[in-house]
Amino acid sequence: MTTKTEARIIPLIPTEPYQAPMTVAAAEAVLTPEEQEQQRLADENWRRSIPAQVFLNYFFAINYHLQDGEGPLGGLGHLPYFRQHQAELTDTDVTALTKLLHTCWSTEYALRATAELGDDNFLRNALHWTFPQAYHTILSGLQAFLYTTGVRSNNGQVIRREVGRLVVKNAYPRPVSFYAAGAYGDFSIHRLPLAGYKAGLHIASQEIDAQAQIGQFLRTTRKQKAISTRQQVQANPNTAIRSQKTGRPLDKWTAAHWQQITWRLGYTTIFDLLGRLRISQSSREIERYVEADIDFRLFHSSLLNIVSYLNGVHETYVAKALGLERYEQLVRELPTHLQGGFVQERLRTRVQPTLLGAEPEREFKMAA
Repeated sequence: MTTKTEARIIPLIPTEPYQAPMTVAAAEAVLTPEEQEQQRLADENWRRSIPAQVFLNYFFAINYHLQDGEGPLGGLGHLPYFRQHQAELTDTDVTALTKLLHTCWSTEYALRATAELGDDNFLRNALHWTFPQAYHTILSGLQAFLYTTGVRSNNGQVIRREVGRLVVKNAYPRPVSFYAAGAYGDFSIHRLPLAGYKAGLHIASQEIDAQAQIGQFLRTTRKQKAISTRQQVQANPNTAIRSQKTGRPLDKWTAAHWQQITWRLGYTTIFDLLGRLRISQSSREIERYVEADIDFRLFHSSLLNIVSYLNGVHETYVAKALGLERYEQLVRELPTHLQGGFVQERLRTRVQPTLLGAEPEREFKMAA
């Protein structure tokens, strides 16, 4: 860890009207109508901020967990899957990979520029585009990695299934190899030994907090996926589970019914958690975050660290498939706006050390 953030506890909602201490004069103990209105607005603002605070907690927890891992890439070079990774790539394939990487890097460039240009209020309103930017830069890098494994699809379900399989097969470093499995009502969390602890409404200040919040994020995300899948299954006459008595699609399900659709859920991984960033600009959902009273700069820096980490993993896989020399040439020929920046920095501190057999630099900083 290079940074420890002080825990900030959100106070409980008061269940009874405020009672002034006995030592306070009676005139001072009574709030004026204006003060009562200010208190009401403060309480309402706090309640509105809870969903956004929880969302911030989740992504800060992921970032905390990454920094607490084994080195910048969590031991990527020691993974059997990584050591065996190779691909036969034609010039056409290299062109396709270059296009995916340029999309990935240009989107990350835009995400980084937001932090450099804006104050806290700007970052607040920038959520309209920073959320989808964070998601799409990682998606493009992931597609480049999957391309080298032979998976060359833009279909979201195919990508989700394949990356879930790779996470379970230990293709990813330990800090991002966690996942959830199981049927609705019987979820299990893997590779997060502290995930069973209760998550609090505060920023993680130790690893137990981070894992508890990531575990909760995995469970709520998988629950959403299960409910959505059930709706899709029941809306299709060919797949709907029906009552044996009436022949109509069932409204109420038992545990056995949930088990029948578990295979459709696949595994819930960090990429499903990042998928929660895909919030429509026209949706009221994004306004809940924009209007909240949270630390937007901390939110943005957490997202940026997660982006840098995962993009670095995918870049290292692509470089191994291409060959380091070919990858270095690709980086030298970057568009002007990408030259001399974070792409070259990750090549120097992550990609080259991993492929040359040296230990990556231990220090993990923002925007590396």
